[in-house]
Amino acid sequence: MADAIVVDHLVKRYGPLAAVAGVSFHVPAGSVFSFLGPNGAGKTTTTEILEGLRRATDGHVSVLGLDPWTEAAELHRRIGVIPQDFRFFEKITPREAVEYYGSLFGTQPRPDELLERVQLADKAASRFDTLSGGQKQKLGLALALTNRPEICFLDEPTTGLDPTARRAIWDVIRSLKSDGVTVFLTTHYLEEAELLADQVAIIHHGRIIASGTPSEIISAHGRPERLRFQAPPALADYLRPRLGLPVTVADGRVEVELSQKSDALRVLSAVEASGLPWQTFSTVQDTLEDVFVRLVGQMDDGTLKSEEAAA
Repeated sequence: MADAIVVDHLVKRYGPLAAVAGVSFHVPAGSVFSFLGPNGAGKTTTTEILEGLRRATDGHVSVLGLDPWTEAAELHRRIGVIPQDFRFFEKITPREAVEYYGSLFGTQPRPDELLERVQLADKAASRFDTLSGGQKQKLGLALALTNRPEICFLDEPTTGLDPTARRAIWDVIRSLKSDGVTVFLTTHYLEEAELLADQVAIIHHGRIIASGTPSEIISAHGRPERLRFQAPPALADYLRPRLGLPVTVADGRVEVELSQKSDALRVLSAVEASGLPWQTFSTVQDTLEDVFVRLVGQMDDGTLKSEEAAA
């Protein structure tokens, strides 16, 4: 599969400050790529360079085979962008907004079909200032699609939305991928990235600290699978010398790390043999959010090197 986006050793400096310090990643065409990072990590600067809104200081960037800065006019006809907290003319209706955007791009979109796709057809004749936050974001997504883009840049498209509106946006993202559109997604909802993204890159202090599929990142940086018991701390004291496995206690829960699946039966047998009271147990695995929080914390305290620095 060809790459829709290629970023090699991208640097963006503001005086002595390197907001982006040698970032590299590739985004295959037709995939969903999620770019994650805390505030101030460099993801907005990187994204705006990809969109042709900022000029790189150094490195190579290619979007659809184009230089985003020197060939911005051509690039903008081929991409769609929805900014965070989308705003538009207050008195315009969604149908009028789609027609207006079509005139800007020289295309002839079918407003009702486009609004149906983003689940906003019932508000086609409503004024923008009467729409809910979720409905405004849906309109922003519809406008990003008026020029039939090959890449959609979605900047935190579900921030502040209720669960129903978020899932509607997720459905549109999945449909874009099905149609072969590349989606570049930034989000603070880590479960959203884990659910939707084919590839993820985590940026912090201007450097990539982890990249790969969500499962690859969790496997490489997450803790082992664990059995969690609602039980008194005395159970941990009983289990440690008998199992030879890491046992921790927190918030009224006892957790035992499993080195292999067969350890689960050994742990359960030991818990039952202890004679100590316990209420419930569950299997626990790290999520992408768990890994993200740990990696960012480790980089802040100096115990983690970025992927690019290590390379």
